Order: sequence, then structure tokens, then C-alpha cells
Amino acid sequence: MKVIKLLCVFVICLLFVGFRAGASGLRSGFNHYKIEEIEKLNQPENVEKMWKLTYNDSKKPVTVTKRTNSNCIFYVISTDFFEVCYACTAKGFGIGTVKKAWSCVPVEINQAVLNAEELKRQKVIVPEEIDEEKALGLIANYLPELLREEYTHLLI
Repeated sequence: MKVIKLLCVFVICLLFVGFRAGASGLRSGFNHYKIEEIEKLNQPENVEKMWKLTYNDSKKPVTVTKRTNSNCIFYVISTDFFEVCYACTAKGFGIGTVKKAWSCVPVEINQAVLNAEELKRQKVIVPEEIDEEKALGLIANYLPELLREEYTHLLI
């Protein structure tokens, strides 16, 4: 009888662990990405750098635009269907606000595509200032989580 109870507890634990691992929030299909710098031919004057972020050799790249001011570096991620901003300051790296002057996507469309809860969770991803390479890596890894499940096809 003890063996059956232990076996039942073991099976329940395995099911629980499996369920928790599946609910980790990490989406598959975004493991492989490529970040390529875009040449400065057509960049706006206040843009420091631009990159093309592509997941799994997709034909739908995301544009990452780096802008700076005196105390903050902004990485504006944009497509035709959504845009979001990550900010890097001495206090950390996380979601920032896309300034109206940088915005091209209507607010209603942006809100429909982006997951509001995940935007809140990503307010601070790293509680310290980071370099450009680490920022781009974090963007590539965290960006897919920002999209609602029904809109992840916009990245692949």
C-alpha cells in the first residue's frame, strides 16, 4: 500500500513539474535569431544605429533603432503591426515608452498585438546598465514574449 501511495505522489509530482515547465512562458520557435546592422544610408539624423532582427530565417524582419539622449539609450523595435521601446539607463534595462515622434503604428493596433501583462513584467529585465551587445541579445530573447499568442506569426 505504501508503494502505491509513493508511486501516486511521484506521478502527481511529475505531472505538476511538467505543467509548470510548460507554463514557463518561454515560446519555442524563436530560439534562432540573427541581428544584422543596417548601413547608415537612409537613417534619420537622430538615429545612432539600426539593426534587422530576424527569427529562424523569416522573411519578416523586425527593425531595431538605437536612439540616445543625455541619460538614456532607447532601442525602438518596430514592424508594420507593432512597436515597442526598451530603455537602458543607470537604473537598468527594460520596457520604456515609445515617444510619439518615433511612433508610426496606431495605438489601437499596438494594444491589440502586445500583451499588457508581459509589458508590465518586462519593465525591468536587468537592474543595471548594460552594453549594446547584451541589450540586443535581451531584446531578441524577450521580444517574442511581448506578443499575444495569436500574433506571434508576425515574427516568423
